[in-house]
Amino acid sequence: MVDQILKERQLPWETEVSLTLVDDVTIQNLNRDYRGVDAPTDVLSFSLEESREEEPAFEDLSAVKILGDIVISLETASRQSEEYGHSLEREVAFLTVHGLLHLLGYDHQRPEEEAEMEQMQEVIFGQWPQLTRLGNEV
Repeated sequence: MVDQILKERQLPWETEVSLTLVDDVTIQNLNRDYRGVDAPTDVLSFSLEESREEEPAFEDLSAVKILGDIVISLETASRQSEEYGHSLEREVAFLTVHGLLHLLGYDHQRPEEEAEMEQMQEVIFGQWPQLTRLGNEV
């Protein structure tokens, strides 16, 4: 799935993304150290291509080799999957897509950014019907 998303964005085939699954204690420590929020969260993304406010992210996509790291708390993902009534696999897939979009320069700090990111997530999940089917396998 990640590979296909990167291909659709015309990133070079050598592009790397790391995905690490952790517990709540680990992600809380990362969240505190990097975002100043001393609480667990579901997913964190650490881009190796951060841009400043005034410049677009990934201006030269052909030069990107390592996008960054996605870190997902399986404990939080498990709680969220129960809360939303779908499988842990679907929740982890959603969080992976969400984290990947952050690495690609999308954000949700402002309402228009949030709408764009939600639309991208819906488009991606629409291309992968098996992800939607995972929702009924709790």
